[in-house]
Amino acid sequence: MFKYMKTLNYPVNIKKRDLKMAKYLHTQFGGSNSELAAALRYFSQKFSMPDEKGKALLNDIATEESVC
Repeated sequence: MFKYMKTLNYPVNIKKRDLKMAKYLHTQFGGSNSELAAALRYFSQKFSMPDEKGKALLNDIATEESVC
């Protein structure tokens, strides 16, 4: 179902450091309100769903959150 490829979607060329952007990216990917935290909450909540449709829906949402 999942295929991990360690490649970027497009080439990246970093010319200078931008600490403000680095802090922003860190809050988006590593903070308590980040995309990753949301995905992990959806993944953990799917185990308490009473029906299979709810589990599948939360799994799809968590997968989408982790990809973005």
